[in-house]
Amino acid sequence: QVQLVESGGGLVQAGGSLRLSCAASGSIFRINAMGWYRQALGKQRELVATISSGGDTNYVDSVKGRFTISRDNAKNTVYLQMNSLTPEDTSVYLCNAEIEIKRLGSISTRNYWGQGTQVTVSS
Repeated sequence: QVQLVESGGGLVQAGGSLRLSCAASGSIFRINAMGWYRQALGKQRELVATISSGGDTNYVDSVKGRFTISRDNAKNTVYLQMNSLTPEDTSVYLCNAEIEIKRLGSISTRNYWGQGTQVTVSS
């Protein structure tokens, strides 16, 4: 059983900062790419940032220069540092990870999602 648990969301004023964390736990053999998505009320889920197992990063244009994704492989944790927040960043932020599980001698890979954490930016 694998779980992703996010933390760090909350209410912040425009221009402020928040740091999200997402910790993976369970019978994990290896974690490949990890990422953050967001879904605002009534809108489609949007990719925010990804980071490979080797540390290569990718961002959606709207957060470049403001958000930083990082990971601690020893802790199976991915972070999202969000600076210069605007009301347009208000959303539920969800963690995603591609995780390999070893069971009975074979390895299987699938994507896992966290439950989401609410970020609200007031103007």
